[in-house]
Amino acid sequence: MKLVTIQIDNQNQLGVKTARGILNITAAARSGTSGSLPATIHELIEGGASARQAVESYVSAAEADSGAEWFDAASVSYGPCVTRPEKIICVGLNYRKHAEETNAKIPEFPILFNKFNNTLNGHGHDVELPVTSKEVDYEAELAIVIGRRTKHVSEEQALDSVFGYASANDISARDLQLRTNQWMLGKVCDGFTPIGPELVTADEIADPNNLNIRTVVNGEERQNSNTSDMIFNCKQIISYISRHFTLEPGDIILTGTPEGVVLGYPPEKRVYLQPGDVVTVEIENLGSVTNKMVAENV
Repeated sequence: MKLVTIQIDNQNQLGVKTARGILNITAAARSGTSGSLPATIHELIEGGASARQAVESYVSAAEADSGAEWFDAASVSYGPCVTRPEKIICVGLNYRKHAEETNAKIPEFPILFNKFNNTLNGHGHDVELPVTSKEVDYEAELAIVIGRRTKHVSEEQALDSVFGYASANDISARDLQLRTNQWMLGKVCDGFTPIGPELVTADEIADPNNLNIRTVVNGEERQNSNTSDMIFNCKQIISYISRHFTLEPGDIILTGTPEGVVLGYPPEKRVYLQPGDVVTVEIENLGSVTNKMVAENV
């Protein structure tokens, strides 16, 4: 399934994207006429197989349901495809060519840092460039969404813990990020994690480490790689994290960015994001997330 968050009257609602359009699952759940349906993406993730089966059954029956609420996928307002994760965990320097372009040592262990829910953003929404930074960069990333409580999972079983995958942009204020040896400040500005619009369930992705990934800025391709260039693949990342702390349903893992970021250019050729720039991150089979950069309103 392709799951989305649609925003209606400033409220996030769960939808399923099909060839016909977007079916509003939240409306059906609240009406009480379609059985026990989850009303939010987190209820769906946490509800496990039974919740997913309920949604799949409703989608199959909705074509004949005169009360079903459908939307044109091009006309809705999208929220982040996961709306309130307990944790957003990021992996730094996880593409070999990206490490090489920034003259960084290939890491022996995954480099982990965190973002917060204030950074979540949806497809089609503006990203405010903070007045405290002059060096805001894009980072195309494959996002993993965890589907069940996971602790000390083996690499062989790690992908069984995945609910789905999404396209994400780990927007980064490089001058803030590199001000100290702790990266967090450059990563946690408001709206700095556009994700989605689609959360594609894991059964539709045969191999998350064989997906084309790219970034386009104002129509110019800046990043073009494949998730096979990851230093630590998705199985290794999930297993490694789970050995140190528990992953919960709905947690997001951002798995790193490939080469082509502004920071990877020679200093004299670095042109960071400016108000008016439009950035699209696209991942094979997961769709694309597009956002316009605007000046911060202070």
